[in-house]
Amino acid sequence: MDLKVLFNDLIRFETELWNAVDARLRAEVGLPLGNFDVMRVVRRVTPCRVHDIARELSITVGGTSKAVDRIEALGHCERRANPEDRRSSVIVLTPAGERLLADATGVFESELDTRLGSVLSARALRDFAGALAKLRAAGDDERLV
Repeated sequence: MDLKVLFNDLIRFETELWNAVDARLRAEVGLPLGNFDVMRVVRRVTPCRVHDIARELSITVGGTSKAVDRIEALGHCERRANPEDRRSSVIVLTPAGERLLADATGVFESELDTRLGSVLSARALRDFAGALAKLRAAGDDERLV
């Protein structure tokens, strides 16, 4: 197995998948995939801080803060004082953000089913997910060194 070819295929597939999902989300609900990703973390992690989003998405805290600012400016989330730590804030979705995320989730799942679920068997998807999890865990271990 030529790992360089595998690397190129993996990166190109990720880019093509991101672009396809992003284009469909923008067209059908007016929401970029980057904002959708952040909003999904905000809904899932409670309480949610900028640091939590950055960790979940493997992006910088500065980039995350700017993304939250953009989403907040659109009225889809808001920062509230953190009752456990006055130096930070927690991020929550607004009712409009909740509705948008619900609509976008259906579009997101449909596009993933089209691009992944309809192409690979359930077993192949489980194997692929397991391999990715193993690779990501190995990368986490290396960052600790």
